[in-house]
Amino acid sequence: MSKALLICNGQDCGKWLKKEAKEADFILAADGGADAALDAGIVPDAVIGDLDSASPRARKMLANTPFIHVSRQDNTDFEKALDWLSLQQFDSCTIAGATGGRMDFTLGNFLSVYAYLNKIEVVFQAENWKIYPLIKSKKFNARKGARMSIIPLTPCQNITLKGVKYRLNGADWQLGQTGISNVITAKKTEVLFDSGYMLLYLED
Repeated sequence: MSKALLICNGQDCGKWLKKEAKEADFILAADGGADAALDAGIVPDAVIGDLDSASPRARKMLANTPFIHVSRQDNTDFEKALDWLSLQQFDSCTIAGATGGRMDFTLGNFLSVYAYLNKIEVVFQAENWKIYPLIKSKKFNARKGARMSIIPLTPCQNITLKGVKYRLNGADWQLGQTGISNVITAKKTEVLFDSGYMLLYLED
């Protein structure tokens, strides 16, 4: 199973990223994410985007790193990166630095990733949390006592939650309903649903 690490130019690309970088088969920076990667002590395997954000410092320090220029302007550097990773047939991708900064980019990233979820498994990650965008059920291991939330971005049918304090059993939720600050009670936890798109927030 091939795993990519995608580094964007948002917030919270700190020292914790080095562990993720060691576990990745390939590290891709989305344009200005090249600077975020270098600031975290990471040298990406490639940089992609319209290349209007990577600093002269990054270009100099990454002189031997491929810079993949994609000139189209009808999508973001984040989408350009996901297009490329999908074409390379990576199985999964951890995304760092895709939140914080401009709120429009943060919200846009959570929505635009939806188009790629049939091709690649994705998780947004920061130092103390993960957010899984889900179009199908997920079983996972988690720390007991950790907080978990589910946030539907479309109507979601037949939601069942197992291994948490506040359980659901076959609930249909409409857009606007959320399950915030649930608590993990078992090592093995399940978020089951038949259809829809939701974000699963999980504390580390």
